[in-house]
Amino acid sequence: MRNGWRRRTASGARAGVGIALLAAVFLGQSASAAVQADAEAAAKRFVVVLDAAHGGSDPGATLGAVGDEAETLEKNVTLSMSQRLRALLVARGFTVIETRESDVALDEDARATVVNQAQAQACIVLHASEAGSGVHLFVSSLPPMQPQAMVPWKTAQALRVESSLKLGNTLNSAFTSTGRDGESIEPIPVTLGRTTLPGIDSMICPAVAVEIAPLRDKEGKVVSEVTDADYQAHVLNALAAALLVWRSEAGEP
Repeated sequence: MRNGWRRRTASGARAGVGIALLAAVFLGQSASAAVQADAEAAAKRFVVVLDAAHGGSDPGATLGAVGDEAETLEKNVTLSMSQRLRALLVARGFTVIETRESDVALDEDARATVVNQAQAQACIVLHASEAGSGVHLFVSSLPPMQPQAMVPWKTAQALRVESSLKLGNTLNSAFTSTGRDGESIEPIPVTLGRTTLPGIDSMICPAVAVEIAPLRDKEGKVVSEVTDADYQAHVLNALAAALLVWRSEAGEP
């Protein structure tokens, strides 16, 4: 009786070990499959980083008409537009990261670090200004650089500056041709230039600084302030449309 119990116990133990081994194999395969699925999902993501300029103790420019108290600080306008653009892009299937989601100060290195760690396919740096008219697009003035093992932090954008110029042209086309909600309206005037951009110069992805200025008539009179909700919506819709084109040209779904 005792020997039979021992045999049954040994048999049960062997069965238990077998089940445990099968479970381990199954769990290992499941974990491996999960890791592979996560890797494939990450590879399919199209990441856009939105960088709302200024913040915290750095208010940026004062915007809007004299006496207008609603969101007249540049840091508030850029953050609001970043949040609204994020909603537009997420609804279109983009993965969107914001360098700041509240009124905090970030230095240029911190912003570039967020962008580079995200391995983004595009970065839009949002600024606002009372100077000029329409939208000003700026791309880094760094000369193109071929891939190399060690790239200095402050010139990393040189690896992607040609792609940044293409992204700038895509944005330019959207602003000069898009309408708002299907209406036939005048396109937004755009200037496209290159300059030293300390923050962008450290980013390893296509990146363009977008500065929104008031809309002015031929005499220079302001017809739409930067703080105007309809004007902002027009700008944001154009940016979203341009990034859809950018994604399609990259071969993403």
